Amino acid sequence: QTDTSQREQEEAARRYKNYRRELNLRNATATTTSKGEKRAYFTSFAHDVGVVRIKSAKKKRMVLRLDRPESFVTTAENGQLVMRGTLNSGVEGQEGMHYVVRIGVNTSRGHVTCSGDSIVLEGVRKTTLIFSAATSYSCEDPEQHSNDLLQAALSVKYRKLRRDHIRHYQPFFNRVALHLGVQKRPVALPTDQRLQQAQKANDSALDALYFHYGRYLFISSSRPGQLPPNLQGLWAHTIQTPWNGDYHLNINLPMNHWLAEPCNLPELHRPLIDFTKSLVPSGEHTARSFYGAPGWVAHVICNPWHFTAPGEHPSWGATQTGGAWLCQHLWNHYLYNKDTTYCKEVYPTMKGAAEFFLNTLVPDPSGRWLVTAPSISPENSFYMPQGKTAVQVCMGPAMDTQIIKELFSNTIQASELLQTDEEFRNQWQQALDKLAPDQISPQGYLQEWLEDYQETDLHHRHVSHLYGLFPGNSISPVHTPELAQACEKTLERRGDGGTGWSRAWKINFWARLKNGERAYRLLKLLLSPQSTYPNLFCSHPPFQIDGNFGGARGIVEMLLQEHDGFIDLLPALPKAWQAGFFKGLKVPGNIHVSCRWKKGKVRKVILEAPTGGTCTVSANGQQITVTLLPGEKKQLRFTR
Repeated sequence: QTDTSQREQEEAARRYKNYRRELNLRNATATTTSKGEKRAYFTSFAHDVGVVRIKSAKKKRMVLRLDRPESFVTTAENGQLVMRGTLNSGVEGQEGMHYVVRIGVNTSRGHVTCSGDSIVLEGVRKTTLIFSAATSYSCEDPEQHSNDLLQAALSVKYRKLRRDHIRHYQPFFNRVALHLGVQKRPVALPTDQRLQQAQKANDSALDALYFHYGRYLFISSSRPGQLPPNLQGLWAHTIQTPWNGDYHLNINLPMNHWLAEPCNLPELHRPLIDFTKSLVPSGEHTARSFYGAPGWVAHVICNPWHFTAPGEHPSWGATQTGGAWLCQHLWNHYLYNKDTTYCKEVYPTMKGAAEFFLNTLVPDPSGRWLVTAPSISPENSFYMPQGKTAVQVCMGPAMDTQIIKELFSNTIQASELLQTDEEFRNQWQQALDKLAPDQISPQGYLQEWLEDYQETDLHHRHVSHLYGLFPGNSISPVHTPELAQACEKTLERRGDGGTGWSRAWKINFWARLKNGERAYRLLKLLLSPQSTYPNLFCSHPPFQIDGNFGGARGIVEMLLQEHDGFIDLLPALPKAWQAGFFKGLKVPGNIHVSCRWKKGKVRKVILEAPTGGTCTVSANGQQITVTLLPGEKKQLRFTR
């Protein structure tokens, strides 16, 4: 922050009348400009530091300080600002996590002096501020590590810092391109005004911008060796972050990673994959302690310290299938990349999750099926038959059964691929055959519970019993048309309201149902002030990043699907996107797809398969089967 007098503040107010703030998604750099000053900001994964570049037309005085609301001491040492502190562990008598934050200054002219808890810059026109940080969570010596990072970055000129940052970011961002609709001229409105205008008239360029913004957020918050992004990604600005800044496994953490594979960012899926593997020891303890069962389990609440037990309240914290849902990501990463060595790496984690359910599923009261018990349908409740008592805890909610079916099926395929565990494979298949089927109520919607109970909230934000439609693949208009029709009825009953992430999920549902206009309607609602803040962060409220990732994935689903066994181009194209192109999206089998369309019809498709393969492409009512050699690229043209 800058220390100014009242006169200087008044001068700053006049100067900032021409203020402009911008985020460049192509190089992951934020800038602010005003009369006589420009600032650039970026966080460099190449050097693991934050960088602020300040350029002024005139020499100026700045005072730098570091503070936070609690648990810190800041000192000026050897030309650096150093903040140190220890956070509350939440356990009496146990010391919390230590952290160290440093700011250093690079400037060729002017004077830099330390004064108490501040650094004072006099007569400066150009300066670079370098920010480093480390904690004892993953670093044995945060003091030394933060200093090493800072000193290394201070030895590098600003231009190289910026160049290294861009070179580290763009190889991820440039893998995919997307252009939607026909934009006659660039839109010069600020984002907040543009969001308002988009509610009155379609803005296909804003739709594409939202997609790219989702990719930018994911690239900026996920790297191998780090923790996966949480409910706020990396952008929490309060001491007590919403929901403790943890991981929720009943939709939110999985939704954070829906972009990883189709947007060809498999490396950025690794933090979630590695985190899932790291949950196993804690999950095994939870399985033994709570259920007396082998294998491992995780429920809804999770955190960097591997909490896997049921949490907080049975109405929402008792879902047993959180870990099983994460196992979908382990298998999807294999399907998209076809790496048998990787499959061997994650198979024990999948096997452990499947083993847990093999030993804990019980017959339902009628004796017809195997079900989970006790469990819940995430965060929803229902009335008992007399219609007065609201209940959450139940046996065999639809979502549990759909996830476990998927877990058993995927683990069986993995064991066949690796030629191992034939006995377990047979047991999983036997249990799979006894799981409850999806049921359609007399009113035509998909049942959320074993019995056709009445929801206490008909328009509840969770639509968990449609997991099989998305992100699962067990329900589709092609292979299970009656169930797909029941899902449509369910969505009509639920309505288009809900939190930002709920609307994002519904975009994907409607895209899977091949209803482009309804999916686009949900996208516009997601981009409304109720669900999106002026900086494009998704609103729960408060800010939750999963809606950004889920909404961006919904745009992919509208343009490209493969879950029915063939590459389906433009399966849910709305009228607003009658022309456009995408490049570099990815489908299972490690096949990269690019497509150009006009007047709602596919004109050209380019397929590329780094590892080779055979696929069937469906477009304009035609189907073409293509075989590609490793590294081969083929172009297909479709007639009107």
